[in-house]
Amino acid sequence: MIFAKIILKKEEEIMAKKVLIVDDDVDVRTFVSSVVEDIGYKPELAKDGEEGIGKVKKEKPDLVILDILMPKESGIKMYRALKTDSQFSDIPVIMHSGIAKRTFLRSQKALDEFGDQPVPEPEAYLEKPIEPEELGATIKKFLS
Repeated sequence: MIFAKIILKKEEEIMAKKVLIVDDDVDVRTFVSSVVEDIGYKPELAKDGEEGIGKVKKEKPDLVILDILMPKESGIKMYRALKTDSQFSDIPVIMHSGIAKRTFLRSQKALDEFGDQPVPEPEAYLEKPIEPEELGATIKKFLS
């Protein structure tokens, strides 16, 4: 009986963790959302960086999975906004993009030249396409 309560409490803690998925491609959002649910977390969805920032401010997710190229506000700008705001800089970000990591880092360096604050590298960078097992393992690494 006590063991069952401990397991139930642990499951509730896992389910309480929210993962914000920000991608303009509905198929990618669906795929990533399925992986997030399959490993026991709650997905939240946003179709661009502008909507993503709004959801971060409202929901304060435990993890953000972020695409780079999107309409309205790009993932580069959203990432920079997250990492330079002390309220949100502790939220781990997994970049999930078809753009090579070195291209993303060059973009960040260019933005740093115009800003006053350097931006750290993302906690993880996964290039599309990605296998569900690799994505799930990366998510668990930050939320377990």
